[in-house]
Amino acid sequence: MDAAIDALKAAMPEGGRVFIPGCAGEPLGFADALARRPEAAAGLTFEGVWIPGVNRTDWAGLHDEARAEAIFVAPEWRDSFAAGRLAFSPLTYTQVWRRLSERAFEAGLFTVAPPGADSLCSLGVAADFSPAVFERTRVRIGLIHVGMPTVRDGPTVPLDAFDVVVEVDTPLPGYGAGAIDPVSAAIAARVAGLIPEGATVQTGLGKIGVATLAALGDRRGLRVHSGMVTEPLIDLLDRDAVDAVTTGVALGSSALYARAADDPRMRFRPVGETHAISTLAAIPRFVAVNSAIEVDLFGQVNAEWMDGRQVSGAGGLIDFLRGAWASDGGLPVVALPASTKGDALSRIVPRLSCPPSVGRGDPVVVVTEHGVADLRGLSIDARAQALIAVASPAHRDRLADDWSAMRQAM
Repeated sequence: MDAAIDALKAAMPEGGRVFIPGCAGEPLGFADALARRPEAAAGLTFEGVWIPGVNRTDWAGLHDEARAEAIFVAPEWRDSFAAGRLAFSPLTYTQVWRRLSERAFEAGLFTVAPPGADSLCSLGVAADFSPAVFERTRVRIGLIHVGMPTVRDGPTVPLDAFDVVVEVDTPLPGYGAGAIDPVSAAIAARVAGLIPEGATVQTGLGKIGVATLAALGDRRGLRVHSGMVTEPLIDLLDRDAVDAVTTGVALGSSALYARAADDPRMRFRPVGETHAISTLAAIPRFVAVNSAIEVDLFGQVNAEWMDGRQVSGAGGLIDFLRGAWASDGGLPVVALPASTKGDALSRIVPRLSCPPSVGRGDPVVVVTEHGVADLRGLSIDARAQALIAVASPAHRDRLADDWSAMRQAM
């Protein structure tokens, strides 16, 4: 990795902007090497789309004079965010795709599979954002990762397009949601009941998204169109529940990565395609399933704030919900537990105390373990009633009283 670091410093003696991929393409070995040579990070601004819970490197924390730009906030980056070294931008995936595709980068790292006989390198299971910046990057550093699979259908880059090539043999970043708890399983069962055979499904990370995929094994004719896919997809493919998969990223174990290389039903596409409203609107019966932290009685969704602190970002949430809205027969689903902390705290709240991730102008289908509240087409009073009905029974009376008070003050 020293060759990659030396190339960076030679290309940018005064510093500059560096693209760093995320998800399974995160260059962990490079991060470790840079941590051993922190002075090499001085003056650099690292930019990429790094996923909380998956990509843990605090790029801005490598040196006091290093900076980073991101669309998420994660616990590992909290100190840099608080110190102002990490610039957080509340952008959707389609918005950050456009920003990246219009920016010039002095250097960029690109994790790719070993080249084939045609001297082309597959972007493998991390095809999300690298295509946006590749042509606009002055010095391209190719990390030839022996563990990155060459997928059958996905973006490639020519080996001779790299200025520096480094071979890498460290494990790819993985992902596991952990054991599925009974509440997540109950929510997933309700969500699965909304998904007909022949539908196209998108799910996010987290226990509810993983549990929803796992609950679809008895379906036939499904298609998956998602920003990322996780481990339960293997079972759906084995059971022939899914006919085709379009995704930008696979996140899971080596078994999932091997399946991505071998299964002809899987294809990988960049965010400019997977999240584009024109693409999503053209998919009939597109069901987008995403989780949230809380929903208020106006139908506004918080997917980013907890206890008054920014803990995540909107990511592809808005893109997929709006795509499902525009789809013929589509469903924009937000799924969450009705309460937390042993039922002491309701996650259906009277009014959000933070900026909404999804405004009330984008009504969704809210699913908890207690039921389904389809807010589309409802008046504000009908929305509130529908949401109170899927809240925890222990909190319904208080929510009704709060709504009555807010309604009288309008």
